[in-house]
Amino acid sequence: MADSDGLGEAATAAASAPATGLSPPRGWRERLRAGLAGTGASLWFVAGLGLLYALRVPLRLCENLAAECKVWRNPLNLFRGAEYRRYTWVTGKEPLTYYDMNLSAQDHQTFFTCDTDFLRPSDTVMQKAWRERNPPARIKAAYQALELNNDCATAYVLLAEEEATTIVDAERLFKQALKAGETVYRRSQQCQHQSPQHEAQLILCTGFLIGILGSLEKYNSKIFKFQENSCEGRDTNVLVYIKRRLAMCARKLGRIREAVKIMRDLMKEFPPLTMVNIHENLLESLLELQAYADVQAVLAKYDDISLPKSAAICYTAALLKTRTVSDKFSPETASRRGLSSAEINAVEAIHRAVEFNPHVPKYLLEMKSLILPPEHILKRGDSEAIAYAFFHLQHWKRIEGALNLLQCTWEGTFRMIPYPLEKGHLFYPYPSCTETADRELLPTFHHVSVYPKKELPFFIHFTAGLCSSTAMIALLTHQFPEIMGILVKAISMISRTCVEFL
Repeated sequence: MADSDGLGEAATAAASAPATGLSPPRGWRERLRAGLAGTGASLWFVAGLGLLYALRVPLRLCENLAAECKVWRNPLNLFRGAEYRRYTWVTGKEPLTYYDMNLSAQDHQTFFTCDTDFLRPSDTVMQKAWRERNPPARIKAAYQALELNNDCATAYVLLAEEEATTIVDAERLFKQALKAGETVYRRSQQCQHQSPQHEAQLILCTGFLIGILGSLEKYNSKIFKFQENSCEGRDTNVLVYIKRRLAMCARKLGRIREAVKIMRDLMKEFPPLTMVNIHENLLESLLELQAYADVQAVLAKYDDISLPKSAAICYTAALLKTRTVSDKFSPETASRRGLSSAEINAVEAIHRAVEFNPHVPKYLLEMKSLILPPEHILKRGDSEAIAYAFFHLQHWKRIEGALNLLQCTWEGTFRMIPYPLEKGHLFYPYPSCTETADRELLPTFHHVSVYPKKELPFFIHFTAGLCSSTAMIALLTHQFPEIMGILVKAISMISRTCVEFL
């Protein structure tokens, strides 16, 4: 009996004690913690995919930073003192970015300085002035240069650009700069035809460089090469810049025929300077005069396959062809009878212009608000579109039906361009770096226009979201079956209650 009682107690104790190697039953918190530890790799993988998707735009911008886009001087750039600064006074916003102004400072140093500026104290002061970042300091340096030399043309240029608060004041200062610049230019032209020995005697009389450069042969070989090339080029640049700005002053003050004459004389006197795009100033002035035959003549010369294109060239060509058919164009009539040959030519010209710069139509059709154009533009970019529309919108509005034809046909361009965008139709493929460069050129309060890419249909987005959510639910159900079961039951009960209540 005692043995049987001992065996019974032992069996009871064994039954009540936990089995060796088995853990006690765990709660839901322990099971969740264990499940998370087992699915750590999967969750990190899903989180990594989500992070890559969220950072897809910044990563694409960083890739574009490696690409180089050439920035051009805006041929119709405004006056800092008379226009940009007045905008700042009224709105409290800065229309120019630091990057844009830094590019202008580099341009000024290239245009208005040379390697022998240290021979003239006024030019030495102006060389420092162009490098100065603070506008009041630049203006102060210009006055110092005028005290040293009353005929310092570049000092008048700086004052006309930055101190003058009206176009009339700027024109007055530019006329003083022209008088001084022509004197210096004639002097440099005379020096160009003199012998190097005579030049050496003239410069040696100053005693400025004796003991620095050593022998006369070294002096001739270095300094006079810079003087003949750099200084002569500088004096030419100054003269061309002054005359061009005087033409722009005349255009802004309503003396358009005078502006056209100055531009034509510039193009005849300095034909190699086609890269400064004076013809774009001429095109805009001729359009204001409604001299369309003269506009066509300019386009025939500069809209050549061997010359660089611009929005002004392409869209002006489209405007001239649109002008012949726009007053009688009707979308209903065109769809019923088809397009005539003249209408086809106009539509093809619009498609060509839109392919070159797809940002312009939204500004011409006033789908986006305009801002003051920057001092530098990126061809085929949003900055060029703003610069073009700012000056040419009035010319499109003047021609009856031109904007209507543009609105009906411009979006058809994107059906002609091959997709993906690595291919082009009439021009080279659209560069991928325009967005990054435009964000540097345009102020922060402007919403930069991005090239209109073909958007995916809603069905594609819906299918992708449905597949992703289904995969996530399947993963959670596999790892936490009990918790997901409870969640499903709770959702079904809530749904049943809502249905019964309704």
